[in-house]
Amino acid sequence: MDYQQIIEDIYKSIQPHAKEGKQATYIPELAKVDPDQFGMCIHTIYGETAAIEKADTRFSIQSISKVFSLAMCLSLKGDELWKRIGKEPSGTAFNSLVQLEIERGIPRNPFLNSGAIVMADILLSELTNPEEEFLSFVRAVSGNDSIEYNREVAASERENGYLNAAIVNLLKYNNNIENNIESVLQFYFLMCSIEMSCRELSQAFLAFANHRRKFDYAGITLTASQVKRINAIMQTCGFYDEAGEFSYLVGLPGKSGVGGGIVAIYPLLYSVAVWSPRLNAKGNSVMGLKALELFTSETKESIF
Repeated sequence: MDYQQIIEDIYKSIQPHAKEGKQATYIPELAKVDPDQFGMCIHTIYGETAAIEKADTRFSIQSISKVFSLAMCLSLKGDELWKRIGKEPSGTAFNSLVQLEIERGIPRNPFLNSGAIVMADILLSELTNPEEEFLSFVRAVSGNDSIEYNREVAASERENGYLNAAIVNLLKYNNNIENNIESVLQFYFLMCSIEMSCRELSQAFLAFANHRRKFDYAGITLTASQVKRINAIMQTCGFYDEAGEFSYLVGLPGKSGVGGGIVAIYPLLYSVAVWSPRLNAKGNSVMGLKALELFTSETKESIF
């Protein structure tokens, strides 16, 4: 399979959509990003790599970081984790309060903001140095020690994070937050602020694509069964209330972020990352979705 030629051809064919959508302006620092950028990179478990355009440009991964949080929490807590967070698709926006209130402070899944905030709380309770240990894990799984938080982005999110503040207060009211709510929010925003490139994300997610290989990074260990279950949650919940559409069009487990990034995996074959800051109404990258839809159609490689 000539992945390099395929993604070059895909990039040309999606140009009519290049001006659709807009970047996440509700986070002031993200609003400053040039929206007319595109990068894509694929890594296979056999050592093949293909990349185009801005594949090495770092961006704020935002909610993609929730996959790393889930891996750490599942390693630390095992099935105890599911007493505080569900595993079901939401059908609502990623920052919805309505469902959380109806379900008495138990987030529907780990990839909603509420679920990720609970995971931030768990990591604060379980880790000695949460900021350092989370970053060390991301660096280890991606194989790059230069990856960093963007504290300006984190501060920008905190200054404007009124809805997330409401979520953490509702969680606390329902006894699903153990730590100081401000500490939880600060850590949550910091995790979302990590900057990575498509090449680094694609490399990192190979660990989830190749579940037959031992998952042991910076002291975070998962069984093959746990990795497969993370993939299942990515399939059903990785794109919020557009998860069904992504499954229908692309057919891979994956995770998006409002920074414009999307990562997806084909189990036991490849990991692919794409970045384009212009988002659709659901908060997912317009060009990223188009590129991945064409990619699985051209390669005929999806899980369906």
